[in-house]
Amino acid sequence: MTHVVTDNCINCKYTDCVEVCPVDCFHEGPNFLVIDPNECIDCTLCVAECPAEAIFAEDDVPEGQERYIQLNAELAPQWPVIDARIPALEDAKRWDGVPDKLPLLKR
Repeated sequence: MTHVVTDNCINCKYTDCVEVCPVDCFHEGPNFLVIDPNECIDCTLCVAECPAEAIFAEDDVPEGQERYIQLNAELAPQWPVIDARIPALEDAKRWDGVPDKLPLLKR
């Protein structure tokens, strides 16, 4: 099983999760992070570190957000690995908790 970054990460992009990942499975896009399902070792460390509570085990992805399973797998090979914490996006606090942000995803 793998972990999946979901909707609430869009326009927040907190990277606390990246810092605890032992296998560098996170990839960074312009306003979103994804987890490479081929690299994730299901250690669960990232889940507790995500301030936006946007990371879930694949089997626990909230109803209506299942599309993020495929989206993480699709975008991970296209985006560079991120292995160190960087500042969150400028308006992260404003966007945290805003639902249905998929149309805002920048590729």
